[in-house]
Amino acid sequence: MATLRQRRFVPVSVSLRDLLGEQYVSAVARGHALLHGSDEDAAMELACRAVDLLPESFQQQQVRLLEKVGQQVTDPLTHSAGGATTAKYAAATRKAMAPVSTAGMFRLAEDGHLHVITKAEHYHVSLGHGFPGWRLLEHARQLGIPNATHNNTRGHVTRLLEEQLVAAAGAASGGPDRVLNLETGSLALEAAIKIVLARFYRAQADSPEPKYEGRVPVLLVMADEEGDITAGYHGTTLLAQTMRGMWPAIRQSAEKHGIYRVRAIRPNNIADLERVFRENDSGHTKIAGFFFELILMNYGATTLSSEFLHRMQALCDQHDVPMIIDEIQTGLWSPKLFMFREYGLKPAMIGLGKGFPGGEYAASRLIFCGDLDVLPQFGALVTNGQEEIASLAYLVAMRWALANAEVTSAIGEYFETRIREVADGHRSIVKGVEGRRQLLGIHFHDVSSARAFTKQAEAMGLDISVQTYKSSIPPAALTKLPLTAPPEAVDLVVDKLSAALVAVEKQASGVA
Repeated sequence: MATLRQRRFVPVSVSLRDLLGEQYVSAVARGHALLHGSDEDAAMELACRAVDLLPESFQQQQVRLLEKVGQQVTDPLTHSAGGATTAKYAAATRKAMAPVSTAGMFRLAEDGHLHVITKAEHYHVSLGHGFPGWRLLEHARQLGIPNATHNNTRGHVTRLLEEQLVAAAGAASGGPDRVLNLETGSLALEAAIKIVLARFYRAQADSPEPKYEGRVPVLLVMADEEGDITAGYHGTTLLAQTMRGMWPAIRQSAEKHGIYRVRAIRPNNIADLERVFRENDSGHTKIAGFFFELILMNYGATTLSSEFLHRMQALCDQHDVPMIIDEIQTGLWSPKLFMFREYGLKPAMIGLGKGFPGGEYAASRLIFCGDLDVLPQFGALVTNGQEEIASLAYLVAMRWALANAEVTSAIGEYFETRIREVADGHRSIVKGVEGRRQLLGIHFHDVSSARAFTKQAEAMGLDISVQTYKSSIPPAALTKLPLTAPPEAVDLVVDKLSAALVAVEKQASGVA
C-alpha cells in the first residue's frame, strides 16, 4: 500500500491547441475576433492556455474530505421541490440523498450528509463530479466553439474524435473503422440492432438487397443462470427491451410470424454457446448478431471468461455473425480504454455511453466495421449527435485516462484484492465477488443480508445499492469507483464495507 500511495496520478496539462491542433484553433481565434469584435491575440492565448486536468490541490482536498464521509456537514435542505414524475419514479425517489453540491468522488446531499459515490452515481461519472479538466470545455465555449451542430456539418472536433476512437479500437489492425455519433447508450445499441437487421430487411424501399433477405434473424444475448433472457441490458428502446424479457407478447408474436427471434446463452457456458449456433444458423434462420457485455453490471457484475469469449469469437467468425460488445459500463474503466482489447477480441461493433466522456453529456458512440456500413444516412439519426463540446469531453477524458492507465489499473487491482480478502472473511453471509478492478459485485447468500448490508453502508456515507430484482442470481451490491478515486479512498471504502459486513453478521447472530 505504501508503494501504491507513492504512485500518484500522472500530471496532465493540455490546452485546446494540444488537443485540437494549431491550424484549427487559429481559425477559431480569427473567427471569434471577427464575430465578437474582440482581440485575436487574446483568443489565441486562451486556446493555448494549458489546463491541469487533475491538480494536486484538488486531489489533496479530496483526501482531506475523507474523514467527513458519513457525517452531517451542513444544515439540511428543508424545502425542496416535490416534482411531478411518474408514480414508479416517485416511489423510488430518495430526496434526502439527492445532490446539493458535488466534487470529485463526493456528493453533498439534501440531508446535509457527505457521501462517497461508490458506484459513480449510476455507473457513469467515470472521472467523478466536476472533473477539473472540464475547464477546457469552458475555454471552448468562450471561443465560440458550438455544441449544437447538424448532421451534415459535423465539426472538426467530432471528426477528430472519430479518428481517435477508431485508432484506439484497433482500426489499423483490422478493427472497426466507422463511428456513428449518437445520444445515450440506448441509441448506440439501437443503431447496432438496426445494422444487423439491415442484413435481413431493407431499411427503405430503395435500399440494396440485404445479404440474408428471406431468412429469419436470430438475436443472441446473455442468459441468466436459468437460461432466461434477463441477464443483459442494452438500453431502453423497444427492440432492446424485448431482448431482455420485457414486452414478451411482442417478442413472441415477432417469432411466430418469422420477423425475428431472441436466443440466450448462459454466462461462460460453452455447451450453450455451441448448441445455440448449431440450432439457429442454418436453413431458414440465421444468427444476426451477438450482443453482450464483458462484465454484466446489471447482472451482479458477472464476468465472462476468456475461454468463453474466444470460443464465441471463433464461432462468430466462422458463421459470419457480427459480435457486438456493449462497453457502456466498461469503456474508459479499462487501461486500454476498451476492455475487449484486454482479451484480444475483434468485435464487429462497440457501443459506448455517456460514461466514456465522463457523464457530462448524453453522448454515445457506435464504433463498427466498414463492411456493416449499410444504413442510409437517416437510418440511425439523432439531431444532436454531432455535438462539438461533447466530443471535446471525450478527447479530454481519453487524454487523462491514457496518461494514467497504469495508475488507475493498479488502484483498481488493489481495490479488487482488498474486497475479495474482506469477502473471504465473511463467508457466512457473502457468497463471492464478481467483476474486475473498480467494477465489482459482492454476492450475498440471501436478500435480507444484502439489504441489511446496503443499509449499513449507506449509513456510513457510501452510496451503494443492492441488486435484488433478479431471482436467478444471488443478490449483489455493486461498486464502480470513479477512476480519480485515490488509494486513500479505496481504503476508506473497503474499511466501511468491512464494518458493514461485521454489523450484518452480528445482527444475524443476535449479537448487539
